[in-house]
Amino acid sequence: MELKEYLEYLVEFIRETVKNANAKGVVIGISGGIDSAVVACLAKKAFPNNYTAVWMPIESSEEDYKCKQELIDQCGIKAIDVELKETFLSFKKAINESTTPDHKLAIANAKARLRMTTLYTVAQTNSYLVLGTDNLDEWHIGYFTKFGDGGVDMVPLVHLLKREVREAARILGVPVSIINRAPTASLWENQTDESELGITYDQIDAYLAGEINDEVVKTKVDHLHKISEHKRNGAVAPNEFKRK
Repeated sequence: MELKEYLEYLVEFIRETVKNANAKGVVIGISGGIDSAVVACLAKKAFPNNYTAVWMPIESSEEDYKCKQELIDQCGIKAIDVELKETFLSFKKAINESTTPDHKLAIANAKARLRMTTLYTVAQTNSYLVLGTDNLDEWHIGYFTKFGDGGVDMVPLVHLLKREVREAARILGVPVSIINRAPTASLWENQTDESELGITYDQIDAYLAGEINDEVVKTKVDHLHKISEHKRNGAVAPNEFKRK
């Protein structure tokens, strides 16, 4: 199947999932990154009059803002702003004033969880479903926040490699600045996905596509996949209680 045809299928997949849930449309959080840009374009195609993109800045960079605005302007994305910086700082202050030890990643992941709460509030208000943005690479290695950006109703890009997401972005007319931007979750200043992971998306793509058998990449990807299994599954339950 050609990628363009698959994207058309994804539009129908989104519509059908919403219909089956007796919902009316979809909501998507946009970040200035390529994955959310692609999903926003799919959302617009699926529900031109019943979708909402939400920009939720929390210490977001100028580049985040610039790319977000280019997406809105160039692709005609309907978006609302929900400023979460003060909410996040209040939460961070409360955590720091408790006996909880400071943990850089846990605090950073709280940003994603605040955004998830925001998206579900918008979704429930409008009888919408929440669209996720994780691609195959991120989903496979667990590079998402549990109950944060991983807390969604559907993941349209979950079978697409990062390079296929880039191609999808070109097909959908996503701004070049977003396509060429270094992937970042914007967890903290100057953070990039690849520097945090220690491997590149090209390497992950090639491994998942069966194109390379680099032992270092294999070990890294397999390890990340194993320890993140809990993120892809529901809560773990014990064996069933056998009543007499």
